[in-house]
This record gives sequence, C-alpha cells and structure tokens, in this order.
Amino acid sequence: MKKKVFLFTLAFGVTSAFAQDLTSKKGEPMLPETDDWAISMSADPIFNFIGNAFNASVANGAPGVAWLNGNGTIIGKKFIDEKNAYRALLRLGFTSEGYKNFVNDDAIVTAPTFPAPFPQKEDKISIKNTVIGIGVGKEMRRGKTRLQGYYGADAMLWIAMSSEKYTYGNTMTGVAAPGVTPTPTSTTWSPTTGAILAEGPLGSRTLSNKSGMTLGIGVRGFVGAEYFIFPKIAIGAEYGWGIGFQTAGKGTNVTETTGGTTPVVGEIETEVAGSSKFGFDTDLNQGTIFGFNGSNTGTASLRATFHF
Repeated sequence: MKKKVFLFTLAFGVTSAFAQDLTSKKGEPMLPETDDWAISMSADPIFNFIGNAFNASVANGAPGVAWLNGNGTIIGKKFIDEKNAYRALLRLGFTSEGYKNFVNDDAIVTAPTFPAPFPQKEDKISIKNTVIGIGVGKEMRRGKTRLQGYYGADAMLWIAMSSEKYTYGNTMTGVAAPGVTPTPTSTTWSPTTGAILAEGPLGSRTLSNKSGMTLGIGVRGFVGAEYFIFPKIAIGAEYGWGIGFQTAGKGTNVTETTGGTTPVVGEIETEVAGSSKFGFDTDLNQGTIFGFNGSNTGTASLRATFHF
C-alpha cells in the first residue's frame, strides 16, 4: 500500500512540475495562446555573440537583430488557438542608387599649365532594383512542454526587376575633330554595385540596361521545433522542402557607338533573352525565402520568435 501511495505521489509531483514549468514565477504563460501574434527574426547573431564570448577576445560586439534567412524576409503569425496559427511572409524591397565619377574633358585640346587641374566632365550611373515577395501559410503545433514541434505549409509569390541608366560628360561623335572623338573618355561601371571598373577611351558604351520582370511561385512544406526560454520567447529552427517555378522575361540593352560608311553616332538596342527555373529541393529556394538565389541547399533557418 505504501509503495502505491509513493508511486502516486511521485507521478503527481512530476505532473505538477511539468504544469508549473509552463508558467513563469510571476504566473505568466510560457506558450502561445489563442489570438497571440508572433514575429520571427534570425537567431544567428545571438549565438555568434555567445560563442565569441568564450574565444578570449576582448572585442566581442553586442548581438544584433537580423532578417530571417539573411534576405530581408519578415514572418508573422496569428494564433487561432494554442496549436494552430496562420503565417504571413513578406518582403518589400525598393532601392535607387546613384554614383558619379569625374573624367578628363575631351574638349580641352591644350593641357592647363601646371599646377592647374585638368578640367573634368561628370559621368553618372543610376541603379534601381525592386523585389516583392508575399506568402501565406498554416502552422500546426505539437507538444505539452516548453519544447514545441510544429509543421505546415506556405504558398509564395515573388516579383523582381532591375535597371541601370548611364550618362556621360564627354560627347561621342562620328568623326574625330578638335575636342571631340569617336572614342570619348568614359567610365566603365559595375552594373550591380556602381563600382568604377575603369576609365578611358571607349568606342562603344552602355546607355541603359533593363531586366525582364521575374515572376515566381512556390509551395513549401516546413517542419521545425522551438524551445521557450522565457514566457512567449522561443529559440528554434525550421527546415523546408518544396517546389517552385520562376520565369524571367526578355530584357533590353542600349549601347552608343559609331558606324556607317560616313561614321555617325547611333544607339543600338538589343534584346536580352529571358530564362526559367524549376526547383524541388530542401529548401525550395536554396537557402532563401523568395526566389532561387545561391547553392546552399538544405540550409535551416535558426530563429528567435516573440509572441505577444
């Protein structure tokens, strides 16, 4: 009889311990509840800081807050009950960059007397990028302790486009004459970063580039686990596997050059062929949320999630 009473008391104590473990000392619930909202961010900076704290370095910076998957994606959740939540994925990116460079003025036939500087003309590049990604999903959860497993699926749509426009200070002409030339001094730019690659005489130079619009769709299943270290604050990881397709339309490239029997300046517009991609992998999008960017397939997202 005493043995049975002891076993019953032990079982009740263990059950009570688990029950108490789901609330803080102040009585705050540890796990998400009905109508809770949640937002996730990358947990990598936190763990990098903790790891660096033990490497004998005196220059460890404080942990920062990073986007999920390192590409600017926001993931939010709305709990319809303690075990089910709707998910929303969002990325909105619009950038416009401008860079300038000074080159020698070709109209100056006689160089100025030292130490006077050589007159300059201004070259410019304008770079624009647009990335839009939206997704919706459903998440289901399992577990009765601080360790919670979850699974579900997301449906996603993404759009991307980019363009560059170039302007030059020195004018291109068909026939060389004092102060003008078919090969004006011009800047060669990186079309992605705006970095100056070179400057000098050019017989053909880019005026504009415009990509075709990229449109992608995908469906992604996911599975993950979270451990609630504090009330409504969890550290976890998510792994995905899905299928996706994206297509890019034709782009255009415009260059300025000279040609003809009697050389004249002309603009040549050429089409840039489009492309398409299909993927079925872990993860659908090769380590990112929207699009096919990179080759780190199977990368899990380590994240911190805050519920409120």
